[in-house]
Amino acid sequence: MSKQKINKLIIGTNNKGKLREIRSLLPKNIKIYSTSGFNFRSPVENGKTFEENSFIKSKYFSKKTGLICLSDDSGLEIDILDKRPGIYSARWGGKNSDFRKAIKKVYRELNKKNKNWKNKKIKARFVCALTISFKDKKIAQSIGKVEGFISDKPMGKNGFGYDPIFIPKNKKKTFGQMKPSEKYKMDHRFFAFKKIKKFL
Repeated sequence: MSKQKINKLIIGTNNKGKLREIRSLLPKNIKIYSTSGFNFRSPVENGKTFEENSFIKSKYFSKKTGLICLSDDSGLEIDILDKRPGIYSARWGGKNSDFRKAIKKVYRELNKKNKNWKNKKIKARFVCALTISFKDKKIAQSIGKVEGFISDKPMGKNGFGYDPIFIPKNKKKTFGQMKPSEKYKMDHRFFAFKKIKKFL
């Protein structure tokens, strides 16, 4: 399977922001299906790492549809918070993954840790694990990371998730302030794709 060129696949995510970005990174000759065209829920993500959760989703959607599946599991790690929220990034937003709530929780946790955190550089990174699988078989997996810092307030209305509070290293703007075309060339998903694209 890994030696054959993939000409169609399903993107295993119900997150519209991720779906948009992954579509933009995939080769144009691949026919892309999204989970919105099928009537089933997302699987329970009970892995302990981004890689495990990415494979859980990829395997699940592939088995459900009979298609090769590309799935992403990603999140924000903040060093001073012991790398939280990490694999629980979406869950910090509650049942509906409301990232406005999640961002408020980040700031609450930072205030608990250090009331003067706004005067410091709070190191953080976005992590993305991508998995391509066909039913139970893992074809390929990769990890991409981008290092940066947490901004002292949300800035920008572009992107999704924690983008408004993440400033990539050597940049002055948050991902939320960048145009998608700028962000897509430097973020964690882009670096994960660079490693996995030979299988596509």
